[in-house]
Amino acid sequence: MLNNVELISRLVLAAALGSVIGFERERLSWAAGLRTHMLVCVGSALIMIVSAFGFADALGSDHVVLDPSRVAAQVVSGIGFLGAGSILMRGEIVRGLTTAASLWSVAAIGLAVGGGLYTASIAATAIILLILAGLKPLERRFITVRQRRQLTMLVDRGSLSFHGLHEALGPGSVRVKQFVVQQSEETPELDEVQVELSRVSSQEYRAICDRLRQLQSVREFREEEAN
Repeated sequence: MLNNVELISRLVLAAALGSVIGFERERLSWAAGLRTHMLVCVGSALIMIVSAFGFADALGSDHVVLDPSRVAAQVVSGIGFLGAGSILMRGEIVRGLTTAASLWSVAAIGLAVGGGLYTASIAATAIILLILAGLKPLERRFITVRQRRQLTMLVDRGSLSFHGLHEALGPGSVRVKQFVVQQSEETPELDEVQVELSRVSSQEYRAICDRLRQLQSVREFREEEAN
C-alpha cells in the first residue's frame, strides 16, 4: 500500500500534467479547457490507485482474485462521454475531435501516474503537447493554406448578398470563410464580390464554382488561390 506522501504526490503530478495539456486547449477557448483536463487526469489517477491498491484487504481472503486492469479499462471506455460532449457539428464541419482526443490521452496519462509510471506519463505529456501546439503552425503553413481558394465575381449591382450566396451554394456555404462586396472601380454599375473558401477539396471547389457560374447575375468570374 502507498504511504500518504506517495499517494498525494501522484495526484498532484497528475493535476500538473493535465494542466499542461488543458492550458493549450484553454487558450483556444474550447469548452474542455484547463479545469476539465486537470479533473480528468486526477480522476483517472485516483481510479488507478484505487484499482491497484484499494482492495488489498479483500485480497487477503480465501478464494478472492482481483484484476486491477479491469477498473483501468473502464476509464478508457467511460471517458468517451466527455469526448462526445466536446465534439460539435456545424453544417458539414465536425469540430472538437482534437479536444476529445486530448481528453482521452489525458485520461491515459492519469492512469500512468496512478500506476507509478512517472517517466512514461511525463514523456507522453511532452509528446501530446508537441502534437497539439507544435504541429499546428506547420499544419496551417503546409496543409490548411493549400485548401484555401479565392473567387472574384462581377455581378449586377445589389443582386448578390450573403444570404443569396448561402442559398446558391447550399451545404457548400459552410466552406465560405470571407465574403466581401464592393462597387467595381472599372464598371460602377456592377459589384465586385470576393469569396474566400477554406478547407475545401478540389471536388468541392469545382462544384462551388459551377454553382456560382450558373447565377444569372454573374457577369464575370475569376478563380485564384488565396494568399
